[in-house]
Amino acid sequence: MMRIWPGQPYPLGATWDGTGVNIAVFSDNATKVEICIFESAEDAREQYRIELPEQTYHVFHGYFPDLKPGTLYGLRVTGPNSPQQGHRFNANKLLLDPYARAIGRGLTWDDSVFGYTYGDPREDLSFDERDSAPFAPLGLIVDTAFTWGNDRLPKIPWEKTIIYETHVKGFTKLLPGVPERLRGTYAGLASAAALDHLTHLGVTAVELLPIHFHIDERFLKSQGRVNYWGYNTLGFFAPDPRYCATKDPELMVQEFKSMVRTLHSAGIEVILDVVYNHSAEGDRLGPTLSWRGIDNASYYHLNPANLREYMDFTGCGNTPQIRHPRVLQLMMDSLRYWAVEMHVDGFRFDLAATLARQFGSVDLMSGFFNVIHQDPVLSQVKLIAEPWDVGDDGYQVGRFPVIWTEWNGRYRDCVRRFWKGDGGTVSELATRLAGSSDLYMDDGRRPSASINFVTCHDGFPLQDLVSYNGKHNEANGEGNRDGTNDNASWNCGAEGPTDDPAIMALRERQKRNFMATLLLSQGVPMLLSGDELGHSAQGNNNCYSQDNYLSWLNWDLSESQQKYLGFVKKLISIRKSQPALSRRHFFRGPIRGDELQEIYWLDSSGKQMDDDAWNSGFVHSLGMLLLGHCSQIDEQGACVIGDHLLVLMNAHHEAIPFTLPMELRKVKGLERLFDTADGDTTITVFDPGQPYVLQPRSMALFRRRAIERRELVAGGGTGVERIARMLED
Repeated sequence: MMRIWPGQPYPLGATWDGTGVNIAVFSDNATKVEICIFESAEDAREQYRIELPEQTYHVFHGYFPDLKPGTLYGLRVTGPNSPQQGHRFNANKLLLDPYARAIGRGLTWDDSVFGYTYGDPREDLSFDERDSAPFAPLGLIVDTAFTWGNDRLPKIPWEKTIIYETHVKGFTKLLPGVPERLRGTYAGLASAAALDHLTHLGVTAVELLPIHFHIDERFLKSQGRVNYWGYNTLGFFAPDPRYCATKDPELMVQEFKSMVRTLHSAGIEVILDVVYNHSAEGDRLGPTLSWRGIDNASYYHLNPANLREYMDFTGCGNTPQIRHPRVLQLMMDSLRYWAVEMHVDGFRFDLAATLARQFGSVDLMSGFFNVIHQDPVLSQVKLIAEPWDVGDDGYQVGRFPVIWTEWNGRYRDCVRRFWKGDGGTVSELATRLAGSSDLYMDDGRRPSASINFVTCHDGFPLQDLVSYNGKHNEANGEGNRDGTNDNASWNCGAEGPTDDPAIMALRERQKRNFMATLLLSQGVPMLLSGDELGHSAQGNNNCYSQDNYLSWLNWDLSESQQKYLGFVKKLISIRKSQPALSRRHFFRGPIRGDELQEIYWLDSSGKQMDDDAWNSGFVHSLGMLLLGHCSQIDEQGACVIGDHLLVLMNAHHEAIPFTLPMELRKVKGLERLFDTADGDTTITVFDPGQPYVLQPRSMALFRRRAIERRELVAGGGTGVERIARMLED
């Protein structure tokens, strides 16, 4: 016999309080909820099956003074099975507690995990009586106590943030210096070798691809593949065990916390890529693993015209019913748990437009966003939206509320087109370089609302962006039909690997161009892990199922790769040392015209860009002069002005002599910091009285060291004349 007391309806889930365990499960439509206790992960049947004795406000609950951390458990929920009315209860199916803090056993695919008889001609209208207990995932009751010591969140301002998007396994699987048993794990990411690379590279935050417990789709398992990226979440409170070095489920939460603490000690923030836009249970023909069996009609957004069907705005089969207060609560509880209990610094929301579909259409004032905005915890962490989904009106770049940042897909597309050599791009490029004010300024946001990126996990890595015209996804087993066809890539003259030295040199130059553009733009740069190494996926632009060398970073670098890595490190150090590249506010005044105060645009003849140049389809070059602004106030109250920077860009296939305006040619002390033509980062003095020859498809950065002063130069004259006086001062 096991003792059971009434317990409390809050908090939801299985909570150890130091003396016993309170279990609370929400279900609007269930008639009974049972807790099933397993003695070991190998057991095919539960040792105890006990009905929760109390129900308060649709929460079934009970307190178990005899349960301890380390207990394996699942749920059985009884209620109506009527798919036509949206109900899919089946007590024969063992279910994972949505609030499980740890996973004691993963899923083993079997026909019995489906609520209907798999393969039945009536499809989901049938009722399967087989017990799924031998195959279903199990939750684990844990003691979440942890000694954080003096852990402090780095709290790096957005404008100073440099994000490194990476995969826990892929980053360290082959990394020399990481002990074999730690490779591909949370502990591996916190190892000395991993920290050494991240700190010397200079990034300030790691954005981890999903680490919530997820399952591999059945069709992938049948093909010997896995869902490597992890965008198929089942447990929104549990770190995925596959990334744990420890095999003791009770220690998995501690390993994740130790990783966070160690990264924080190195000044690196931890941002989680989270997937609240769908669950791993798929469409109506998917398995019954958790939400579907606990309360399908409450958890999922069903088609009002046919309650058997699910509304699907992600292409993954289902959508949570965010307007239901308990579903919204689960998401908020999950986010707060990771922020408060696990000390993570922020979240990147996959297909975030779906979270705005409270009633089907996109509403960015919906409950999800309103709740976050008023939450004293979540409103203070870093919030990043992937601002689109696959539903109608799903592309929402530039439309998210204040306090949110966004993956700027328009930045990616424009920068790719410019360096590919497409015409008619310089006008938009200037806007993207200046922080995309057209997208973010009118609603009170800052340049840091733009998460700038050229590549991400979804698509070509940078090496492949300059090596392939088309995708080569044959390894995915889908006939090369998966993955996007719109890559805006250019192979530089040959498809895939080549021994042609001219093509190889051009590819290296293009990589430097992309990386330099990214790190010289206003906004928050995001680097894809491996881009600094020249990692290639061999033309595969959809490596979601490739848990192998296509995804694992190769650290055996050639001489050219070592040189390129050094160039990227130099770019990051330049960005971090130059306040003009990480402004908190948009540039004052218009960004074009004679009244410029902080930024100045030049054509190759040294003239200010005019409307004809901006609108021309054949212009492939651009100059950008950034005036150092007040970066700090010294002890005497004087404004410390940052260096003045000149960026020259040439995407043309021929060299272009770039002449500075007459008013600027007498400026002394102009230094060249780098030129992507050869990757040389040796600081050299440049005579502005002479044209600077920009090689084909290259860019260069120049600096004029600034001095301290209390106010900007006053006086009339044209914008160019005012700039000249500032540079001479």
